[in-house]
Amino acid sequence: MSAIQVTGLSKAYGFYRIFEEVTFAIHPGTCFALFGPNGAGKTTLLRILATLQTPSGGQFTIYGQDGVAERDAVRSILLFIAHGTHLYEELSATENLQFALALRGQSLEPAQLKRALDQTGIGAYGNLKIRQFSAGMKKRLALAKAILAQPKLLLLDEPYNALDDGGVAITNQLIQDTMKRGGTVVMTTHDRNKAAKIATEGAILQNGHMQLLSPEQLQTHVLS
Repeated sequence: MSAIQVTGLSKAYGFYRIFEEVTFAIHPGTCFALFGPNGAGKTTLLRILATLQTPSGGQFTIYGQDGVAERDAVRSILLFIAHGTHLYEELSATENLQFALALRGQSLEPAQLKRALDQTGIGAYGNLKIRQFSAGMKKRLALAKAILAQPKLLLLDEPYNALDDGGVAITNQLIQDTMKRGGTVVMTTHDRNKAAKIATEGAILQNGHMQLLSPEQLQTHVLS
């Protein structure tokens, strides 16, 4: 069974069509990198897979579950890390993790939360309110949430933004760990060099259509 199966997917706002007839499949245990120019619809596609937007046409399944008709079931097995990390500014890093995981039905010991914060390099700031965090620290906290949640499907929108080399290494380790346990990662990115080091499959979205990339194109960045 495919982790993601997309068939004839389209999205339009009024008469403006973002993309149309997008079809592809992603297998479990892979990292799929989606490239494309600004405004091509990469984030929109990711938000549709995350069930945050509804497609205008076509259909998609996540681990065999319909992405529209079985939205709640799909949401329970995925985690979406977007540009905005959706954190509560007046809560501490630890409190944000506790709240986010409680929404997923998870209750973890303080030592487990601390371990994830340590893994992402912000263990010393667990009691600090988020409003005092830099953009990079917020991104690291979102990565800590993913480490704890261990979703079957991890969706990453421009995951390398606001991260230094250490943060990039943490992100790639998270992706590798997700694939090792049979999970699936889909990322949008403009950073072809970083993506080529971790992605196992890829495509480019432009002019409303998707072009799947061969392994050779993915590794050599020949996006024709």
